Amino acid sequence: MKPVEGAEDARREQRGRHERPGESGRPLRVALLGCGVVGSQVVRLLNEQADDLAARIGAPLELAGVAVRRLGRKRDSEVDPALLTTDAEALVARDDVDIVVEVIGGIEPARSLMLAALEDGKAIVTANKALLAEDGATVHGAAKRHGGDLYFEASVAGAIPLLRPLRESLAGDRVRRVLGIVNGTTNYILDKMDTTGASFTDALEEAQSLGYAEADPTADVEGFDAAAKAAILAGLAFHTRVTAADVHREGITEITATDVASAKAMGYVIKLLAICARSDDGRSVGVRVHPAMIPRTHPLAGVREAYNAVFVEAESAGQLMFYGKGAGGAPTASAVLGDIVAVARNRIAGVHGPQESTYADLAVHPMGETVTRYHVSLDVADKPGVLATVAEIFAKHDVSIRIVRQEGHGDDAQLVLVTHRATDAALSATISGLRELDIVRDVTSVMRVEGEESS
Repeated sequence: MKPVEGAEDARREQRGRHERPGESGRPLRVALLGCGVVGSQVVRLLNEQADDLAARIGAPLELAGVAVRRLGRKRDSEVDPALLTTDAEALVARDDVDIVVEVIGGIEPARSLMLAALEDGKAIVTANKALLAEDGATVHGAAKRHGGDLYFEASVAGAIPLLRPLRESLAGDRVRRVLGIVNGTTNYILDKMDTTGASFTDALEEAQSLGYAEADPTADVEGFDAAAKAAILAGLAFHTRVTAADVHREGITEITATDVASAKAMGYVIKLLAICARSDDGRSVGVRVHPAMIPRTHPLAGVREAYNAVFVEAESAGQLMFYGKGAGGAPTASAVLGDIVAVARNRIAGVHGPQESTYADLAVHPMGETVTRYHVSLDVADKPGVLATVAEIFAKHDVSIRIVRQEGHGDDAQLVLVTHRATDAALSATISGLRELDIVRDVTSVMRVEGEESS
């Protein structure tokens, strides 16, 4: 009896849904949410490396569909128009999809789409730092309840393999501190200010012209991007749930060419740093993002232009450094592909990757309890007794002065002081006291100093 036309194809498709990927040549099907700078590069790599990826995974990868906002927009020729859809919900709900890759960013609809996918038993690969930092608990909780993989290497530091070492390679160690440059835009701006003497505005305009900074650079220059990444890093490093709201955040918009020149004269360079550190007693963690002066001998001082670099300090492993391109379509897509390979292998083997680890549940201590060093510049009256009066204010609040330097004379006198280690609260009280002095015309700059081990 001749089979009904199309019936065999239907039976084959139905069998495929119940077979484990890899069995009978069944491919793993990928739904891609977003086809912008990163998404288009993911498509390119899936196409160009199809044979290699299949060999590494043990089964071919097949792009099931690509969800976009607008169908008519001009896109890379690598993207087959037949795969495009504006119905992301329907794409995620398809029975034949194994892996959902989310690169649209933002909170919604990304969160709802990921939750729906996890509830359906699908694996998630995402680059969404904002969602993970703001409401990671919800997404991680869904992954745990439904036994789904959630991989997010691309959410921090682009192509640099950083999160997996924290989550897996260092799982048997105790991390003490994570310190690094995790935003390429701000590093480019500060690097140009340091190497060319450019103003903040001029360096920002150059970054925008080269595509390193957005037309609205607020997320980068005000530290929001770095703060989201710091929250993710701290959560992994200290097995504690940390959100972006827990991160003390300062941007670089107030950094002047004078600040940069003063730092250079003293052998320092200014960088926007993300710092996640366990307290000395081990009972709490501090998470902060702010500009800081570091010695020019420090390895981070040599991180140029839009590159990223992160130090991880662990009790047994010691100090590890991760360096590379922290942004861009191809580098970020590389991290996405690495996660796709990992979750694809898990599905073939019938296993799951590590879930969120929050067993330590450490408190996040307030910024006022953070201990570091400070660089303070004062516009002062040039007359006898000024230094002694200023020193009294520092001593009153238990802030010890390490270095004093005077620049200029007369009406242009500047007093520059570098302290020993003190709490942020003590330094804030000191600055308030200095502002009340008649001899202090203005506190022109207050900056933290990092990367020095001595007190």
